[in-house]
Amino acid sequence: MRRGAAVLMALATALASAAPAAEPAATGARLVLDAQVEAWNRGDLEGFMATYWRSPDLVFCSGGTITRGWDETLARYRKRYQSEGREMGKLRFDGLEVIVLGEDAALARGSWRLVMTDGKEPHGLFTLLLRRLDGAWRIVHDHTSSEE
Repeated sequence: MRRGAAVLMALATALASAAPAAEPAATGARLVLDAQVEAWNRGDLEGFMATYWRSPDLVFCSGGTITRGWDETLARYRKRYQSEGREMGKLRFDGLEVIVLGEDAALARGSWRLVMTDGKEPHGLFTLLLRRLDGAWRIVHDHTSSEE
């Protein structure tokens, strides 16, 4: 009887350590947004884009334009924030809300603000759809507006 209990205990321990618990959707979404702010504020646009789904099916909506694809979205960001005479500024998110849509999907919304060296502060709102893909949380749809 003791031997059977020891075998069951060893099996339960092995199973528990073999499959780590999945990160909850709300936590995953917040970690993505934290990583975005950190990368942006380092001036690391590629690091910022690492939070997006690297797919031609990524959708980014802003300024009356729909951009499809990861490469196209990166090009849009580069043109707007890294071309000659442009700067990225310092990013912050406020009023962040995460709505869990399932164990592998979440919606995040809030406001964004950039603080530029000339004192200007462009800002606006965003709504993101995030999914857990291959074990990593990624933004698959981004709708960002700005108040100008």
